[in-house]
Amino acid sequence: MADNRRREPRARRDEEREELDERVVDIKRVAKVIKGGRRFAFRTVVIVGDNKGRVGIGVGKARGVPDSIRKGAERARRDMTKIPLAGSTIPHGVIARHGGAKVLLKPAAPGTGVIAGGGVRAVLEAVGVRDILTKSQGSNNLLNVTMATIKALRMLRSPEEIAEMRGKPVDDVRPFWERRAKYQQQQQAGEENDG
Repeated sequence: MADNRRREPRARRDEEREELDERVVDIKRVAKVIKGGRRFAFRTVVIVGDNKGRVGIGVGKARGVPDSIRKGAERARRDMTKIPLAGSTIPHGVIARHGGAKVLLKPAAPGTGVIAGGGVRAVLEAVGVRDILTKSQGSNNLLNVTMATIKALRMLRSPEEIAEMRGKPVDDVRPFWERRAKYQQQQQAGEENDG
């Protein structure tokens, strides 16, 4: 009886792990100088997301690559945060810096795709963003670029929060293609009522 109780939580944890999208962004060999010379290890940057607006980043360091990936994935799972999305894109543009890396994220109309490269693309696809424009400036260090992307995503606010802060109706702060679609629907409804 006790064995069944122990197995259920583990099975639940395994199911949760299967749902998550895990991506290894970078593997670097690093050295620590000690008395007898250098001791080499591997540093991996792992992105974990559920493709529905949650993402986390983890850095793992170990003597072997599989151990460092496992450590990074565990840290990323613990670090997961919810990101507000507007359909298949982000609600507004944002710029973030981390170290020497600077990342610009801009919302894009449906059908645009993910216009990004390297670490930025991995983070955005793990979050579940399908339409976005990006620009990475400054350092091209993958760790700093991915950290800057995560920082930019955490700076995002939902259209409802922005409307409340600015004291405007929610429809005024939505992306232009959503406003245009709503306007066209209202016009069609008006024409049907007239006719």
